[in-house]
Amino acid sequence: MDAPRVSFYVLPEADERARLVYACRLVEKAYLQDHSVLVHCESVEQAREFDELLWVFSDQSFVPHDVAAAGADRRAPVMICTGDEPRLDGDVLVNLASAAPAAFRRHARVAEILDGDEERRRAGRERFRFYREQGLEPETHNLGRS
Repeated sequence: MDAPRVSFYVLPEADERARLVYACRLVEKAYLQDHSVLVHCESVEQAREFDELLWVFSDQSFVPHDVAAAGADRRAPVMICTGDEPRLDGDVLVNLASAAPAAFRRHARVAEILDGDEERRRAGRERFRFYREQGLEPETHNLGRS
């Protein structure tokens, strides 16, 4: 497999919900383009919140998804996981955790979503450096005002 394309999407405001809603939009876009998606969350609580948000973030969309347990097989086009990544490959990895998932190379695309929260920005800068150390050249998309 070729090296993944890594994209950082940077929202200006410090708003975790806005960050998760933006992640929902990215996931929906990837799903509508027939890509399989893995959403990597920081915690079980964040996975639950993201699971619920995928049901309600838009009145006009439906994104079939499931929350994966460790070692689970793919049951839906969009899978949500935490901790050690399930043995799932996918076209797109949306990382909402503070560290890059160990198996990020199993995906063609990696999406990192940051907001204006200083701690999340700091962790994002560390992931950016990590990807560069892995020989990748991440791209950055500044969204909205800076």
